[in-house]
Amino acid sequence: MSLTGIQGQLLEVTVVGCNKLKDTEWISRQDPYVCLEYGGSKFRTRTCTDGGKTPTFQEKFTFSLIEGLKEINFSVWNSNTLTYDDFIGKGKIQLQKVLSQGYDDSPWALQTKTGRFAGEVRVIMHYANARQHGTAYAPSAPPYAAHPPQVPLYSGPPPAASYPPPVTSYATPSAYPAYPSYPPPPGAYPPPPSAYPPPPPPSAYPPVTYPPASAYYPPPPGPFPGLYPPPPY
Repeated sequence: MSLTGIQGQLLEVTVVGCNKLKDTEWISRQDPYVCLEYGGSKFRTRTCTDGGKTPTFQEKFTFSLIEGLKEINFSVWNSNTLTYDDFIGKGKIQLQKVLSQGYDDSPWALQTKTGRFAGEVRVIMHYANARQHGTAYAPSAPPYAAHPPQVPLYSGPPPAASYPPPVTSYATPSAYPAYPSYPPPPGAYPPPPSAYPPPPPPSAYPPVTYPPASAYYPPPPGPFPGLYPPPPY
């Protein structure tokens, strides 16, 4: 497929994050950010504070494509407050795959000024106009299936014949005997036997007699002799 005719078309680039970055700090964690440059367009992500070697950004940028320019330059820096920012590495993002397939999700390597490996940046790119040339976003994407027939949102109630007539059923007799209700009716059961013999009739005991009261309390004695003179007559 020819990659011509891209002039002025839009390309979406999402900077996901970095991995295995070169550490430029000795004591604290570094604060990385990513810069993108394509033609005269330049973008910069936010600073990932304390991102260290694995910062995360998840920021989307839109580029206007230029005919014949098939790569995006990028670089990663460590933000400093009092001194100049530290350069971590740089690299190039190739656009051949995204322009031909409409989608690219790949990590891109970083290199130091001396050409050493300094980590990688993961970028997701979308190019919507690639489908105009008959190319899907991903080779493994399944083909589109036919839409199912439309079903009305509301429909009337089904006819009465669609419901089966009710079936009359009777309870199956139980295999267990029915228990009597409680409390039972009077006379249904004989009284339980008593554990004690019945008391004897009143005539079985002899009458009880008590002695007269004089047997317990004798009469008081008469006046004591010699204590008082007899009354005069």
